[in-house]
Amino acid sequence: MSKQEIVIGDTPVGLNHPCYLIAEIGINHNGDLDIAKQLIAKAKEAGFDAVKFQKRTPDVCVVPEQRDVERDTPWGRMTYMDYRYRVEFGKLEYSEIDSYCRELDIHWFCSAWDRESVDFLEPFEPVCYKVASACLTDDGLLRRMKETGRPIILSTGMSTLEEVDHAADILSGTELLMMQTTSTYPCKIHEINLAVIDTLRERYKIPIGYSGHEVGVMPSVMAVSGFGACAVERHVTLDRSMWGSDQAASLEWAGMELLVRDIRMWPVVRGDGEKRVVESEKPIKQKLRRIG
Repeated sequence: MSKQEIVIGDTPVGLNHPCYLIAEIGINHNGDLDIAKQLIAKAKEAGFDAVKFQKRTPDVCVVPEQRDVERDTPWGRMTYMDYRYRVEFGKLEYSEIDSYCRELDIHWFCSAWDRESVDFLEPFEPVCYKVASACLTDDGLLRRMKETGRPIILSTGMSTLEEVDHAADILSGTELLMMQTTSTYPCKIHEINLAVIDTLRERYKIPIGYSGHEVGVMPSVMAVSGFGACAVERHVTLDRSMWGSDQAASLEWAGMELLVRDIRMWPVVRGDGEKRVVESEKPIKQKLRRIG
């Protein structure tokens, strides 16, 4: 397997291109389309290339023993199955999301957690599909995504190299972007292991990115500046204190803005490697240079 560049929508992604920045809304919208649209707008304003959601078919994804388990939610006490449907967007919501993202000129796509969700999303012609870390070993899902012919982003959290090898083998021949990630929310600093980006790039010879769940932005910036991650994905939220399991590992507006600013700054401060006296130095050199 060797393809060092892929194209997502109209955007080339690889080592010699600007980092592809993904704002994961996931289910941080809590089933509220207005919150989803606010987050799309903020992602666009901050400078992200794409927003990502999560799409599940509850009847497929929720195991029978969990369906009738009750839990407290902001909408009252309900079964887990009812909760899953409460936060799941359907055709009407995704039609609105599709139109809004086209209006703002920002990519959107989903982590599809089951084959039925791929079938649901296909009419929208998403720019790519995302394989969530939890789904990396779902061979049937991977094959269904491959059948679409669309680019695929593969997250590798909670996976061994042997499991990643197997998934990569199934997805061979696709436009594949692989993401180093650690599937804890939020992730502890000593568990991030950015050096795996180099390991994956050397092993698979494809574009490698980073999906971060840490608090703050510095490790995500380091993934780009220190390890050449060609894509970065971070959860985003309106307020980290909102209800939901992903909120604590998400970036609010200030973090979104900071992440994009610092990652976009890297190619500028890196420069071209040629040592020269820049124009702004010349009058200072003339004034201060000592010759002995």
